[in-house]
Amino acid sequence: MQALIHHFIDNQWMASRGDRRLAVTDPCRETVIAEVTAGAPSDVDAAVAAARRALPAWRALGGAARGAYLDAFADALGARRDELEVLSCRNNGKPRAEAAQDLDDAIACYRHYAGEARALDERQGEPVATGEAGLISRRYQDPAGVAGLITPWNFPLVSSAWKLAPALAAGCTVVFKPSEVTPLPEQALAEIALAIELPPGVFNLVHGDGQGVGAPLTAHPGIDKLSFTGSNPVGEAVMAAAARGTRNVSLELGGKSPILVTEDADLDLATELVLAGFCYNAGQMCSATSRLLVHEAVAEALLDRLDAAIGELVPGDPLQAATTLGPLVNAAQRDRVASYLALAEAEGLQGMTPAISLPEQGHFVAPRVFRDVSTDSRLWREEIFGPVLCARAVRDDEEAVALANDSDFGLAATVVAGDPVRAAALASRLTAGNVWCNTHQVAPPGLGWGGMKGSGIGRELGRAGLDAYLETRYVTHPA
Repeated sequence: MQALIHHFIDNQWMASRGDRRLAVTDPCRETVIAEVTAGAPSDVDAAVAAARRALPAWRALGGAARGAYLDAFADALGARRDELEVLSCRNNGKPRAEAAQDLDDAIACYRHYAGEARALDERQGEPVATGEAGLISRRYQDPAGVAGLITPWNFPLVSSAWKLAPALAAGCTVVFKPSEVTPLPEQALAEIALAIELPPGVFNLVHGDGQGVGAPLTAHPGIDKLSFTGSNPVGEAVMAAAARGTRNVSLELGGKSPILVTEDADLDLATELVLAGFCYNAGQMCSATSRLLVHEAVAEALLDRLDAAIGELVPGDPLQAATTLGPLVNAAQRDRVASYLALAEAEGLQGMTPAISLPEQGHFVAPRVFRDVSTDSRLWREEIFGPVLCARAVRDDEEAVALANDSDFGLAATVVAGDPVRAAALASRLTAGNVWCNTHQVAPPGLGWGGMKGSGIGRELGRAGLDAYLETRYVTHPA
């Protein structure tokens, strides 16, 4: 059993000053596979001090050199593919095919921001029209400073890449807190930083939970930029901490995303997209399209197909190639989903009984579909983070759009329609940061990611993801 009781600070493995230990589990076998330190505020102090010392030299290094390090990160992740996929399967519970996709996405992200780092050099000092006679101005972008990065457990290596790659490309140094639930895949990032000879203090990894590391990190006066992905209650606490000192903050929070299916939709495609939208990663996605709004003319046909498709899922050991549905990440998450299923029973919701056999061991939950769910039901309005779908039949596009937008969240949405022009028109009316039309949820690093309303502040990925770690300076002078 591995013991993660050291932090990676200033390119050294330093014993945690915290005396609490947390169990790291395999959600399929329900066994403890490691222990991780809960961390301590003094660990955070040491990491922030190292990052501050490293900041001037890393900032001055230039985008071309920083890009070379990011390419090296991508190379190293690819070289450790088998090991990292297995770690994600065992620690998170996701099927091997999903773990492989995660690793591909992470590698692509580091590659993308390697290019963005080099392009940043080329943009420095670009002229900007002033509109004033006899004056010219030039624009420069500088790193925000020391960045505190906090990631969730549902997409190890991916969520960290979305933050770490642009932060390093921008010239920030970082203190990174991975989730204490899935620390094993993220530990590899520190090992890679050492192997590629990243300068000391540029990347610091501090293991721990919210009490030991999360809260001290967000409140630390030595942190200039905070980026957090996780639940809304914790995100609000991070935002409150960032307000002290008026620090830069990015938040990627929850969702309760809709999927709209029109009467002219390809029902085979719709079935595929609906199923993936609430069952991929066992539904543990902030972008899960867990509210189905389907035209009444095809509602019964779609739900029948969906019932059959659920029956074809293969729950099991994530390391087995045939597995298409893994367990939830831990007992606490399984119990959370179970509480919503109990609430559905109390509310008298009409649920489709899944024709699927679950393994006797593991934190598995069978996908559930509830029909004709009231819009004031907690299952309709709250993020469940499990394979639970709420469905409603609608009369027309107007009703579908109105119900889709009637939410506290605005992260994502999917539209499935036979007419692509109609699909695009529907997409333009949805309050969501990302809308997919007749396709699976994809998040290439060149696009942006983030939401509206309660789904967060700011964007990750794309140029906006880099700008999140930059401050802009204008220098104006006589022509």
